[in-house]
Amino acid sequence: MNRPLLFLDVDGPLNPYAAKPEKRPDGYTTLRVPLDDGAHEGDRGLSSRRRPLRVWLNPEHGRLLRRLGFELCWATTWMGDANRWIAPVLGLPEVDFGDVLLQERPDGVHWKTGPLVDYANGRPFAWVDDEQSERDQTYVTARHRGSGLLHHVNPRVGLRENDFHTLADFARSLDTPRTTG
Repeated sequence: MNRPLLFLDVDGPLNPYAAKPEKRPDGYTTLRVPLDDGAHEGDRGLSSRRRPLRVWLNPEHGRLLRRLGFELCWATTWMGDANRWIAPVLGLPEVDFGDVLLQERPDGVHWKTGPLVDYANGRPFAWVDDEQSERDQTYVTARHRGSGLLHHVNPRVGLRENDFHTLADFARSLDTPRTTG
């Protein structure tokens, strides 16, 4: 059986961008991503900035993510730039969701939700992001044949120990034989 998918957002879960700008969180390293090479272009209007983008990453997160037993897959506006800038710092393999993201929806469902469900195609998945809502959960419940965990991460603190426990518990629950009564 295929491993469950773990869809990863960068800004929020891996890069706690909303933390106080003058205080890098403990365990994190600062990465400066130049904007003049087109990296991360279009996200929040960052391409118009002159200074490099400050990104905080915790190198330990890569090891913890790999140990969870998921197939890792980017679900981020960073798209392929996540492979170039983020994966090497975290020691993660190159993973790619593709180019079907970024299409706004009029119904309030996040623009990632439909493509993630389509990509999973019934396969169990967890989605780690800082922008999910009840509408996204309702969408996944109604349209996804497999198990789906939408796990919200506070963008002021990023992934924490309890987040990794939640993901590990979800993965273990998929291995538990289900009985019908």
